Amino acid sequence: MDIQWICAATIILAWFCRGSSEHQMSVEPPGNLQIIDPGRLGYLYIEWQPPPALLVLEHCTIKYKLKYRSAGDAEWKVIFTKHLKYSDNFDLSKPTEVKVQTLLEGRCMNDSEVGSDWTHATFQVPSPGELESQIRDFHCVYYNWEYLTCTWQPGRLAAPGACYEFYYWYEGLDQAKQCSDYVQTDGRNVGCNLQNLRQAEYMDFNVCVNGSSEFLELRPSYFTFHLQNLVKPSPPEQLSVSISTHKDIHVTWSPPAGGSPPHCLDYEVQLAEEDGKAGADWVAVAVQAETTFTFSQPNGSHFSCVRVRGKHSVFCADKGFWSDWSQECFSVSRKDEKQLFILIAIFLSFLAVCIVFILATQLQKR
Repeated sequence: MDIQWICAATIILAWFCRGSSEHQMSVEPPGNLQIIDPGRLGYLYIEWQPPPALLVLEHCTIKYKLKYRSAGDAEWKVIFTKHLKYSDNFDLSKPTEVKVQTLLEGRCMNDSEVGSDWTHATFQVPSPGELESQIRDFHCVYYNWEYLTCTWQPGRLAAPGACYEFYYWYEGLDQAKQCSDYVQTDGRNVGCNLQNLRQAEYMDFNVCVNGSSEFLELRPSYFTFHLQNLVKPSPPEQLSVSISTHKDIHVTWSPPAGGSPPHCLDYEVQLAEEDGKAGADWVAVAVQAETTFTFSQPNGSHFSCVRVRGKHSVFCADKGFWSDWSQECFSVSRKDEKQLFILIAIFLSFLAVCIVFILATQLQKR
């Protein structure tokens, strides 16, 4: 009986100690989680308060695990921080989901890390108007790393008198700015030109296109991109083509003038027979960081058309647009070259005959 009593007491004591330890190891979640929109077209502030009990806690490291995403995204972005706020860009056309928990580690937690329950919050800007009232075919190009042009088409439900406005923001601006140079068609804004954006490169560039209509509310559209990923360089310059003694085609060119850094450009060189006519077979070669290339002579060719275009390399941008071709066609006529050799041979033969005739005449006179 004594042994049974001792075993039962041991079990009860172990359960009590475990429960007491678990109680001491519990951590309160953060409070007052907020998502704040400062009017920067998608750049949101996330703020929270620490649990009151942690303000007097000693011998422990306090940090927070933050997770956030736009509704519908498969994965959460995860941040560990000791601060009580964080900021990032979000797609305002979707609801924003945020959750944060407290993490404690150190002697107060028996040298282990313990996390609290999650504190949740959501945020969504009002979305007035029908979905079909949003603009369509929004497209931006950063021409030659110098000026940005964005264009769009009116929404399908937009009335003829609907007025669209373009706003933008990037880090360094106190507040969002409106476009001052609109592209218009029939008196309606369908695009915007922006210059002097060098300080906005390699950072999030936020855009909102909203509008107003007398007959229908128009839903705003939000976009975020990086300028360097929208660059379309100018065509390469000073294209030069020559034929070597071995009939190889040697092509040289210069990087375009303007804002595109020359070290950022890769090129594509193309050569076609038959003067680049429709249906001609083009031979394309990628050239990295060089401004010269040599083609071996195509067998039996009569004409060659050479052209070059450029694009920013992966060392300067994640993506971009090809430039226009250097020119429609730079032709080198081997037929004309052969005719020139024939003419030269005829001329030399004629010159030799003349010299012989003159010498014979002189000899007869003597």
